[in-house]
Amino acid sequence: MRRAATGAIGLAVAGTLTLTGCKNGNEEVAPAQSGAPAAQPSQPGHEQPGASASPSTGGGSDAPAAGAGGTAKSGQAFKLGETATVPFSYGSNKGGTIALTVTSVDQGQPADLDPLKLGDKVKGMIPYYIHYTVKNVGTTDLSYSSVGHIKGLLPDGSEAQGVAVIGKFEKCKDDSLPKGFTNGQSQTNCVIALAPSAQTKVSGAQYWGDPYNSLSNGKALTWK
Repeated sequence: MRRAATGAIGLAVAGTLTLTGCKNGNEEVAPAQSGAPAAQPSQPGHEQPGASASPSTGGGSDAPAAGAGGTAKSGQAFKLGETATVPFSYGSNKGGTIALTVTSVDQGQPADLDPLKLGDKVKGMIPYYIHYTVKNVGTTDLSYSSVGHIKGLLPDGSEAQGVAVIGKFEKCKDDSLPKGFTNGQSQTNCVIALAPSAQTKVSGAQYWGDPYNSLSNGKALTWK
């Protein structure tokens, strides 16, 4: 569920480490904005770093799970690999519909985070990579949109700390949707989630984009 975030450098109360890409060879850490994803929307004609040149054709289950009106119910739970149909808007791209599938949650190694230069902020933590696929199943062109709002879940149901990287991180790319992302196009992305120790794992994922958040009196969708 969406939580408000306030300020220490590089850390928010919601638990998100927000990083920019390399600037003059150095990683620059910036605070997360309250209630907003770290990445800023791209303008048409300006693809974000690391964005795919063309959408992939893969994409989860062919039969999206849905509630009333053909979209997933607030708080609905899915198994990994199952697909939820959700309403989606981003910037000027309004009234879209996507099929969202969390395909896997894979454990990484602590050394994977070394290029991000987070130091003691992630000491003892284990990175997990949440792979998800988004498919445009509506009539709105979603070019340059960013899905966001996906975080890891710990075994007790609490939210795992996340790392939002602006720029390229080869082990887990979370690109904006490419130009021409119209009906039938799909793309696979990845989000980093951190387990607090080797004894605790990231066991699932949640999506809390509108209307599945507290601001809309909704509850996040979950995958386990």
